[in-house]
Amino acid sequence: MAQQAPERVLVGVDGSATSVRALQWAMRYAERTGAKLDAVHAWQIPTTYGTPVEVLPGENFAATAQRALNETVDRELGGRDDLEVGRIAEMGYPPKLLVEQSKSADLLVVGSRGRGGFKGTLLGSVSLHCVTHAACPVVVVREAD
Repeated sequence: MAQQAPERVLVGVDGSATSVRALQWAMRYAERTGAKLDAVHAWQIPTTYGTPVEVLPGENFAATAQRALNETVDRELGGRDDLEVGRIAEMGYPPKLLVEQSKSADLLVVGSRGRGGFKGTLLGSVSLHCVTHAACPVVVVREAD
């Protein structure tokens, strides 16, 4: 009888407090279920009024994004070596990249910052997009009350 592959869980990480809470939730879930966990960070070249910002010579946005993701994951792991967290930093629009990655996942975990007059009751734009378009179930971790 063939052994079943472990469940694949994705977690969106952008360095915000709610994305760190989502990472913590996903880590606990992976510990309990034996799921394979991948942290995903989408990055974009900064723009001003729709035009790309002049890039400084030697600026490497991909390396900076990967470093930021690694630092966040390493901080939350706290030196543990019993839980492996894959790290994916890709250029792209965050909701689109997370939805694309969800096609090969069993669960997507995102944080919600919910903005506007009803902060705390509404999903943020990325989490709402993921909930309505992802190819797998989505867990939305809200900010602490």
